[in-house]
Amino acid sequence: MFELFQSENNQKYYFNLKAKNGQVILSSQGYADKSGAKNGIESVKTNCGDDAKFERKTASNGKFHFNIKAGNGQIIGSSQMYASESGMENGIESVKTNAPNAEIEDKTA
Repeated sequence: MFELFQSENNQKYYFNLKAKNGQVILSSQGYADKSGAKNGIESVKTNCGDDAKFERKTASNGKFHFNIKAGNGQIIGSSQMYASESGMENGIESVKTNAPNAEIEDKTA
């Protein structure tokens, strides 16, 4: 499920992609308006089938994480930190599985 929400001070719109157990798999960047965030969700749905759109990274603390990028190379969403590379790969597979048909829950006012 995609959860669409606004920041505390209502300045930006964000979305999270959540697994069936409620765990956040992917978090968006901030968007100036709701339509931008909705376009971001559609971009995740469109691009998640292409493994080349996933940028795998290792943080300075040795943890693993990934970004998903749009066709223009812009980052649409970022994962949490994973202790292992296999955990990160499982997260990517979860995005590929869950994002295409995920419902959108709009928590904005």
